Amino acid sequence: MMLEVKDLDVFYGGIHALRGVSVRVDQGEIVSIVGANGAGKSTLLRTICGVVRPKNGQVIFEGKDITRMPPHAITALGIGHAPEGRRAFANLSVMENLEMGAFLVKSPKAFKDSLDFVFNLFPRLKERSKQRAGTLSGGEQQMLAIGRALMMRPKLLLMDEPSLGLAPVLVTAIFDTILEINKAGTAILLVEQNARKALMAAHRAYVLETGSVTMEGEAAMIAKDPAVQKAYLGKKGAAAAGIVATVSG
Repeated sequence: MMLEVKDLDVFYGGIHALRGVSVRVDQGEIVSIVGANGAGKSTLLRTICGVVRPKNGQVIFEGKDITRMPPHAITALGIGHAPEGRRAFANLSVMENLEMGAFLVKSPKAFKDSLDFVFNLFPRLKERSKQRAGTLSGGEQQMLAIGRALMMRPKLLLMDEPSLGLAPVLVTAIFDTILEINKAGTAILLVEQNARKALMAAHRAYVLETGSVTMEGEAAMIAKDPAVQKAYLGKKGAAAAGIVATVSG
């Protein structure tokens, strides 16, 4: 087990955002968190990376309790975060954004290796390395957000809504990249409203509803569940997920 989240309770003022949430990510896995807007998905990722502090519960990474550690220390342990909304530094160049992602990298060779890895994944970023991030398209900014998180070569990558606002062809490209990142050895915890794509990509999945985990298991099996199909997949998505479930099984 790489990551273990145990019984997390998170409050925003009087709002109970996470209610006893427990999830795990094993070495080499893609784990998807699916759920509606406001379910607590992004809050879960922000709590894992130290931006939000829970009232109760633990976050354990590679056997170490990181619940109260500051975000930069959690990053240094090997957890990267590609946040919702991309959040590029608009006035900085693509290269400067990537350098910001590598702020803890001390070795010039390690920096070059990370940069080569990112540019191999996203050749478009190399082409636009001197361009201001704020002038990139939405798809390019998503590439930059993922690339910036990968500059630390994390063991675990937290991805928050990577397909949000993208055209269908770009959504497919982003999910192809997610699979490539995973094949290169990085475990991924993926929050994604596109439940069909998320369940197709994942090994295991959790369904989060109003701050609570209501279902967990193999992604292919969750995709077959009638309640999940009705709430998140729709007829077209359910049919596609059923095909994936059959192949995976």
